[in-house]
Amino acid sequence: MKAPFGRDLTTGSIPRHLVAFSIPMLMGSFLQTAYSFINAIWVGRFLGTEALAVVTVSFPVVFVLFSIGMGLTMATSILVSQNYGARRMDELRKVVDSSTVLIYSLGVVLTLLGEWLAPSILTLMDTPPEIHAESVSYLRIFLLSMPLGFGLFLTRSLLQGVGDSKTPLYFQAGSVLLTTVLDPVLMFGWLGLPKLGLNGTAWATVVSQLLALVTLLVYLRMKDVPVAPRRPRLAHLGPVTLKTLRIGVPAAVQQSLVSIGMVFVTGLVNGFGEVATAAFGAASRIDQIAFMPAMTFGMAISTLAGQNLGAGRDDRVQEIFKWGCLLSGGVTLVISAVAVTFPEALLRIFVTDPAVIGPGVTYLHIVGGTYVLFALIFVSNGIINGAGRTLMTTAFSLLSLWVVRVPVAYWLSRRMGSVTGVWIAMALSFGVSLVVSMAYYFSGRWRRPLLKKPPEGPTTPNPGEVFGHETGEA
Repeated sequence: MKAPFGRDLTTGSIPRHLVAFSIPMLMGSFLQTAYSFINAIWVGRFLGTEALAVVTVSFPVVFVLFSIGMGLTMATSILVSQNYGARRMDELRKVVDSSTVLIYSLGVVLTLLGEWLAPSILTLMDTPPEIHAESVSYLRIFLLSMPLGFGLFLTRSLLQGVGDSKTPLYFQAGSVLLTTVLDPVLMFGWLGLPKLGLNGTAWATVVSQLLALVTLLVYLRMKDVPVAPRRPRLAHLGPVTLKTLRIGVPAAVQQSLVSIGMVFVTGLVNGFGEVATAAFGAASRIDQIAFMPAMTFGMAISTLAGQNLGAGRDDRVQEIFKWGCLLSGGVTLVISAVAVTFPEALLRIFVTDPAVIGPGVTYLHIVGGTYVLFALIFVSNGIINGAGRTLMTTAFSLLSLWVVRVPVAYWLSRRMGSVTGVWIAMALSFGVSLVVSMAYYFSGRWRRPLLKKPPEGPTTPNPGEVFGHETGEA
């Protein structure tokens, strides 16, 4: 019997599915965040505030470009989960083929554009002159990992769409551990290697992601997993690619809007000097932990909703929403309480400069108190995305970021003469996003089915048979 590569989420306990499916993804996010923390400690404590500011300035640019790939692979996961729930295995294979061509091609194109435009983008972000050249160098190296990252996003989305969240975890863990080891080796020139400084962390990411992607693809092909990317059948790429783009482009725009909003907000913060930028970077590390459960549960909710809607089990969606609010909101509420109560202790993990810690504490007092709103947004958005209504969640992001966060951050920070105005605008945008997302969810307009009902009778095999195992535990 082949190793299990899927989970039928259309039957059984919903809270059990949510927890069992989310735990591997949460562990993967924790590993990635742990690496991010270790990297920040190496950079902040051993390379200084200037190096930490370089990473902070570069990150939004990287996130904008990577978010396009994440958005399109969200469409892949939605279509895979819906087809898997509807028992349309041939359609599922078409999704794999079209997504493989689309995602890898896009990764290469965006990498070339990023390499070319990096200096101009950083200039437009009002990057401090003293770190501009170093930021360009760091960013250009890091962007070499983009096609590899896109490949990992795609493979993870394919597997998660059929309910397998464990396999991506194993390879992600290997990649994170390798990067953690390579970071100081390349930064400080250990083992006879050249001393690359901050750029060593970027090269460590490129090397580890290359090895992770190659070994993951080889493993999936050896196991003969049906959703493993392989040479695509070109005849059906057009129609399925259009369907992928119809869902994926709004999702990519949504992710990009969030990322571009970060670029603008970081630009506003940069205008208050290097200390404000470093404080924003340190406090953002705490955000990563707070947002991690919400984003993980959001992905799990989207997959559960997709499979159940594809199978015509609309009756289970309300329970998915209820348990999503309880689990995601409850966990995030605890994290929020810790961030608001012990902000200085958390920030001192990354920085020791009292001048940097001051504005960082203010950030966590204001933004940290709204983390739970972010968690609830991902519950309702997860169900809406699972139904294929990515255009609506994109509209919510547009309203939250470009009508509230960016304009209010600009106006309020100028009026107050302080970066605190940016922190207040960020908290306010979470509240607005929650209101519009919940209003649309409770309106029920997202229920119009994306896929036609599967034909009556056993026209296609059970996914458990196709995947070489009985459906159940992943």
